[in-house]
Amino acid sequence: MTVHPVIASVTERIVARSAVSRRRYLSVVEHNRKKGISRPRLACGNLAHAMAASGEDKARLMRGGGVNLGVITSYNDMLSAHQPYARYPDQMKLFAREKNATLQVAGGVAAMCDGVTQGQEGMELSLLSRDNIAMSTAIGLSHGMFEGVALLGICDKIVPGLLIGALRFGHLPALLVPAGPMPSGLPNKEKQRVRQLYAEGKVEASALMEAEAASYHSAGTCTFYGTANTNQMMVELMGLMLPDSAFWTPNSRIRQALTRKAVHRLVEISAQGPDHRPLARMVDEKAIVNAAVGLLATGGSTNHAIHLPAIARAAGIRIDWADLDALSSVVPLLTRAYPNGSADVNAMQEAGGLPTIIASLCRAGMVHQDILTVSKNGFSDYACRARLEGEALLYSAARASADRSVLRDVSEPFRPDGGMRLVQGTLGRGIYKTSAVEEDRQTIEAPACVFHTQEDVIAAFKAGRLNRDVIVVVRFQGPDANGMPELHKLTPTLAVLQDKGYRVALLTDGRMSGASGKVPAAIHISPEAQAGGPIACIRDGDMIRICAREGRIEVLVEPALWAQRRPVSPPPPGFGTGRELFGLMRSRSDSAERGGSAMLAAMEDIIATQGETLDEELERDTDHARYETAGHGNDALPGHPGSGHSGSRPGATDRAGAGRGRVDHA
Repeated sequence: MTVHPVIASVTERIVARSAVSRRRYLSVVEHNRKKGISRPRLACGNLAHAMAASGEDKARLMRGGGVNLGVITSYNDMLSAHQPYARYPDQMKLFAREKNATLQVAGGVAAMCDGVTQGQEGMELSLLSRDNIAMSTAIGLSHGMFEGVALLGICDKIVPGLLIGALRFGHLPALLVPAGPMPSGLPNKEKQRVRQLYAEGKVEASALMEAEAASYHSAGTCTFYGTANTNQMMVELMGLMLPDSAFWTPNSRIRQALTRKAVHRLVEISAQGPDHRPLARMVDEKAIVNAAVGLLATGGSTNHAIHLPAIARAAGIRIDWADLDALSSVVPLLTRAYPNGSADVNAMQEAGGLPTIIASLCRAGMVHQDILTVSKNGFSDYACRARLEGEALLYSAARASADRSVLRDVSEPFRPDGGMRLVQGTLGRGIYKTSAVEEDRQTIEAPACVFHTQEDVIAAFKAGRLNRDVIVVVRFQGPDANGMPELHKLTPTLAVLQDKGYRVALLTDGRMSGASGKVPAAIHISPEAQAGGPIACIRDGDMIRICAREGRIEVLVEPALWAQRRPVSPPPPGFGTGRELFGLMRSRSDSAERGGSAMLAAMEDIIATQGETLDEELERDTDHARYETAGHGNDALPGHPGSGHSGSRPGATDRAGAGRGRVDHA
């Protein structure tokens, strides 16, 4: 199937924009492969420390030469989505031994729950934790003991952080091992109804507590289609987990079978395995575009307008909101899962799940099918449904949707577009999720009411000051100001105003939850107020127009008067709850559109200073490749100069293990 011309065009411009940074990334990866730390380069004392507590695996590790897998785990038993990971390492050790391999836990990373910290001071650490996770992943892998990496993580910042960290060790293969969503509880719309009643003072806290506990009731991810479940979808669309492994519930037989198969497959694609597939070659421009297409086709979380550019940057790929906007114009919305519908992720899985969605996108030419994946036969495997027959994990072609109210084909979508827009104008650039907003509210024009905290918004609501048409402006919520917390606590409050018939919208340089919807919101506004962006010049009463259809955010103030405005002074930085420890990360963060990361900004500065050195090393590798291809052998990273593969560019189909014409090595 030919790729849709807009998908192809966006991919081509990403490739062109990323030419230098991608080349230098692959040079760093090749340098790590050839000269970086690895088991054969460790001294006896290093190895002895690493093997000291390895029990029955010690003899095999002592012999060397085999495959040793490293696990980066985000387990804790407070976070429901990650509680099932408690037993994974012990199980995975057994699965590795079945393939004559060994497995060790390389390290653990923080895994905070946005549901626990929502509306609290700890939420200001949420986005910052992604960089912490990436650095912790790098620390775990820096021991050099591993030929493959299993990533155990599901929720909001955890998966992006794990991928960013693992990509700096891109010469190793890596795959994500999911744990699945909790069984369905109280429907999400009913939970939201009770939240609104509580916001209005119509029910007691006991009723709210009962509703919340009935919704979040067991191990597994939250069942709404928020950031955590969007993570799983995107990783599967990138081919970085087994086909149809995202949405089976925890502790089920098929979930364990998928975990077992994942370990076996990681051994096969490991650096010492028969079908080596390094992560650096799997995460290329086409894989990033596939992730974006999946995000739009499923109505996924707006948080990935920040996370996806950050993941891409870690692989030397530059993607921006204009790319997402262009893709959204042609990628149709195929699902209705809360918050852009009443169904939950389990209903989406029962209707056909990701295999049905992927099969439909493939038929329409909406995704790149010639990407390198962890699955043996490439991306076509992801259009297949998993099932158990006895103990055997089998796959068959995806079926048509079993419930068209939840999941549809490209030929009959819920919307002709992906429901995520770039909005821009005199107030900067931002993201607007249209898929959960009623058509008659796609444009809101109203006077501004300006706040610097969500607590002040709620206080104004309780005092009756917001009972009118209003655009609520919440500023100094960007990555440079306070770490860019989610403002989901405002959703019930603003929804009450909207249900009263008022024309209401939110404008903020902060984030909203992946569960947010219904109320029109222009979010992630850049430049942020802390950096002196136009949002810092808004005053109470200024008329503002937010139009999703036209993609505009404008302040309707006389131009001469607006030109005289000066940004208001920022509030003092927050402290307490450990926030002061992260001051350095906040003060050096870059824009939301680039991923909102001080760590990645600093990394790129270092690579830029080494640019000439990397280019010279690339030239030497190219000269060496000419010598090697003259008949003297070749062991370079697939896709790197000297490998005999074409690298990352549109239409390339001769990369190792990728696409049409690929030779299976297993």
